[in-house]
Amino acid sequence: MVVDDPETLAQVTAVFHAYETALLENDAATLDAMFLHSDATVRYGVAEIQYGIEEIRRFRSVQSPFTRTLSRTLITTYGHDLAIASTLFRRDDFPGQVGRQMQTWIRTADGWKVAAAHVSMIEDAAGAI
Repeated sequence: MVVDDPETLAQVTAVFHAYETALLENDAATLDAMFLHSDATVRYGVAEIQYGIEEIRRFRSVQSPFTRTLSRTLITTYGHDLAIASTLFRRDDFPGQVGRQMQTWIRTADGWKVAAAHVSMIEDAAGAI
């Protein structure tokens, strides 16, 4: 298996950044298109859990735009059809905390899609992370 094939890594990096733009703009249609439309798609959020694309859509429909800064973003590809994106983030509305986000991206006939995502927050003791 090829890890971090340059072409695959460039594709996933671009779609990851497009996802971040859509997230911060609260572009629900673009975010919906970036998730795998399946009952098997799972998203664990900071304070919520969604199983399946319909629950994810309901969650997205009531969200508001926000701002955040990313750090320590690491995207690793495995073969040509699977990638894991991991990043830390900070939000002004969550002072003293650091967020963690992981996404599993898979290549489909319609392009790269998030098949699983996890977002959580923890205390950032003295900015150690």
